[in-house]
Amino acid sequence: MRVVVLGGAGDMGSRAVRDLATKEEVTELIIADINIKAAEKLASELGKKVKAVYIDANKPDTLVKVMHGMDVVASAMGPFYKYEKVAVKAAMTAKVNYVSICDDYDATESILPLDEEAKKLGLSILTGLGWTPGISNILARKGADQLDEVEEINIYWAGSANDATGLAVTLHTIHIFTGKITSFINGKKVEIPAGSEKERVEFIEPLGYVDMYHLGHPEPVTLPLYIPRVKTVTLKGGLKESYLNTLAIIVAKLGLTSTTGRKQALGKVLKTLLPILEKIQKPAVPMSGIRVDIKGTLNGKKQHLVYQAADHMDNLTGVPLAIGALMMGKGEITRKGVFAPEAAVDPDRFIEELSKRNVEVVCTKGIS
Repeated sequence: MRVVVLGGAGDMGSRAVRDLATKEEVTELIIADINIKAAEKLASELGKKVKAVYIDANKPDTLVKVMHGMDVVASAMGPFYKYEKVAVKAAMTAKVNYVSICDDYDATESILPLDEEAKKLGLSILTGLGWTPGISNILARKGADQLDEVEEINIYWAGSANDATGLAVTLHTIHIFTGKITSFINGKKVEIPAGSEKERVEFIEPLGYVDMYHLGHPEPVTLPLYIPRVKTVTLKGGLKESYLNTLAIIVAKLGLTSTTGRKQALGKVLKTLLPILEKIQKPAVPMSGIRVDIKGTLNGKKQHLVYQAADHMDNLTGVPLAIGALMMGKGEITRKGVFAPEAAVDPDRFIEELSKRNVEVVCTKGIS
């Protein structure tokens, strides 16, 4: 199996690369990144079957070139609101199956219309197989499969500013706190203000209680497509460092994140400021988590299921990407077209693979 990881030298991509490098079935592994020095350094640590190649997402020809002849493209190349559609189109041009950790709702909306074209090409384009979306979607599917009727799916994620250092993560956080975002309420796709409806939610230790806000993520876009008759799908998230949530809401309201250029400039400033802010404020435990609540009925009785996981962000995000690439390369994901994880990934098989890598999913509230 020949795999290329876009953004493979970054925080999330490098975790996927390290996992894939240990698998015998992966005979060639390319770390494709604009930071060629970091890519070459990582490749030098992982053996002869791993090599580094320079790419620039602003020059799509470099993506197509590195994809040619590969079996699977795995993308950790963010921010995805800028680069997911670029990468998907490159994979379709190169005629290679694709899986990503895309976590921007608008990027997901932009590639779903490519479904028929991908089917005609016989390609599998799996978007959003990371932490959230990714683990979240698969846990939603697992819960939904246990119920006769699914009424509501509420997804919550908690992160920490010191659990990831990459600029793409900072840019994503700025992006999802900005403007109107997509949600699915009472059977309808709606737009609501990002950063609204604060809710305090309990996660498994060591996270505990974290303030949650409506944020822009793909789950409310995709889950209603694949889970019949679900009435409501919401996504809320927040950082353990509550002052950073407040800061994100304020800068969005001031219009400092209203354009891609402004987001890029602000992201660079915040990335520089975060170490200083951490000296002033006590930093949170460097840990991230996911909680998925599924409400519905079984045999006429109301049920409320809760699944959770907590780990470092690179494990929660990079490991699913590696698992997805391996499953796709082995032919375990057979669906063609453009789709999300809940449409094609077997939940129990996926959770088993997570567990093999010490990422544990727990059911904190089951069938009563």
